Amino acid sequence: MRLDGGDAALGHLCYCSNIHPGESWDQTRAALGRYLPAVKARVSPDAPLGVGLRLSALAAQQLERQADLLLEFRQFLTRHGLYVFTVNGFPYGRFHGAGVKQQVYQPDWRRTERLEYSNRLAVLLARLMPPELPWGSVSTVPGAFAADARADPDSTRAILDNLLHHVAFLQRLHMESGRCIRLALEPEPACLLETCADAVAFFEDRLLSPLAMEQLARLCRCPPRHAETLLRRHLGLCLDCCHAAVEFEDPDDSLDRLEAAGLDVVKLQLSAGLRLPAVGPEHRAQLQDFAEDSYLHQVVQRGADGLRRFDDLPAALDRLDEAAGAEWRIHFHVPLWTRELGAMAGTGDFVAAVLARHRRRPVSDHLEVETYSWHVLPEAYRDAELADAIARELNWVKERLR
Repeated sequence: MRLDGGDAALGHLCYCSNIHPGESWDQTRAALGRYLPAVKARVSPDAPLGVGLRLSALAAQQLERQADLLLEFRQFLTRHGLYVFTVNGFPYGRFHGAGVKQQVYQPDWRRTERLEYSNRLAVLLARLMPPELPWGSVSTVPGAFAADARADPDSTRAILDNLLHHVAFLQRLHMESGRCIRLALEPEPACLLETCADAVAFFEDRLLSPLAMEQLARLCRCPPRHAETLLRRHLGLCLDCCHAAVEFEDPDDSLDRLEAAGLDVVKLQLSAGLRLPAVGPEHRAQLQDFAEDSYLHQVVQRGADGLRRFDDLPAALDRLDEAAGAEWRIHFHVPLWTRELGAMAGTGDFVAAVLARHRRRPVSDHLEVETYSWHVLPEAYRDAELADAIARELNWVKERLR
């Protein structure tokens, strides 16, 4: 939905449909048909509701190859007062069920499959988004999982090459269709880009280097002085509030850093993680309830000796006795409104701080609630009805932007 801040437009708000299981287009379409009208009735009954679409590689191929499927979906959107403005292009394959873990990053930006998938999503979004929107966004993996990147001496070169080829593809798409699509790299704990500072360094030292600009100029057949304009137009960041809070980032400091570097927050993902101010052995049982086997739940520990990172919650639990008194932040998406979960708390205050800044000076034109973990959240903290839970989060955001 379009958010109106009185004197300023505050962008478009949606929830990300990666919350719904489904890898084929039939499965995805069935979930969207069930939930989107129900959520709209609860959140935006009298105005169009934005859609954050998640398409697996399989679903994207099916939509691309069968024109009737895309036409039917566009008719569905029109009929129900819905519109697509952003796509989650992070998980390429299966995203629900046991054992996803670090496979969610594969294929990463070292691989041509990631490039081809992202190109396909850009074309589909260009066909789906309303003509009056100036641009659409696709969020993606922050290069690669850090351990995979470290193990591959050619990783940086391959990631740069594929990203530059994608920017050139987006520029051609823009010239041919008139639709501007922007890719948003999403920093995440345990990845090549973990923080906003990492992202700034990657852009300044790698993507905007003279050699990269020369390569992009050749790919786009443009003067080298124009290459930086094209890269900044088509490539930016997806700032996930859960990820940033887990990394102990300060909202204003991080956003100031991005502004100073001229990096656009193409998409702002509104999500909250877990916080345990002073961890101890007495918390083991409750923490174990969140150590489920579908997703990575990275942990960042802050103690007297600084920050220590664990790729997953079970690995952190193995060192729990050594961590007594330290603060833990955990990458486990919990409802935005959550304040207490037993001894733990949600990081919704980080989201609220970002929204307060957004209200004063817009951070991004695309806002997406991304609490995908309802089905693995311990039952004591779930809402009974999923459509109600989704609507409650969207309304929580709206209230803080009034």
